[in-house]
Amino acid sequence: MINCQNVLDNCSYGLYIVTSNSKGKLNGQISDALMQVTAFPPQTAVCINKNELTHEYIKESGVYAANILKKSADLQFIGLFGFKSGRDTDKISQVKYKIGETGCPIVLENTVSSFEVKVTKEIDLGTHTMFIGEVVNAEQIKDDEVMTYGYYKTSLKGKTSKNSPSYNENAKEKKMTSEKSGKYICDVCGYVYDPAVGDTDNGIEAGTSFADIPEDWVCPVCSVGKDEFSPE
Repeated sequence: MINCQNVLDNCSYGLYIVTSNSKGKLNGQISDALMQVTAFPPQTAVCINKNELTHEYIKESGVYAANILKKSADLQFIGLFGFKSGRDTDKISQVKYKIGETGCPIVLENTVSSFEVKVTKEIDLGTHTMFIGEVVNAEQIKDDEVMTYGYYKTSLKGKTSKNSPSYNENAKEKKMTSEKSGKYICDVCGYVYDPAVGDTDNGIEAGTSFADIPEDWVCPVCSVGKDEFSPE
């Protein structure tokens, strides 16, 4: 198969938290594969990996909400929804939210706007399902600049989740820091541990080398262990 990911990466994407509900349970995940498909009626489509809990909830409830991230959202916030599974972590309870008209959670933290969708059609795409539906409610939360996938990749140095439609397991992501800096990068989510800064939120003081971090320390973004970090 032709390796066209470098070209496809030039496509303009946004970055969204897609949420849903099922039998009173709430979940959400980061998505970069959402688009408007018609204006009259207003319809959108989103592709969700079949392994995701959000996929299960959308299939069961037939609804989802798209929460548009603001540009200033940080990696820790994005990592909560992008690299942690709802089967292990109650992600929605860790952010400010409200329940929308469809029963889906509307994320009020680090978002610009949101809209809710009632699914009218599903398309099986192998690893993913495309959920197409009509927008039934929309609201502006804040007047702020929106996050783009390009900004997330180039400025925040974020990585692509393995369940994302744009993930290419054969493509090596660029290294972001120099070996002399003593920095280590998470091979899963792209979080960079900088010894000059430490991780004070988790008890690691500034000036602590990566080698001196306790072995039970985990990435503050995606919770993997030290063995998933690489020197840069």
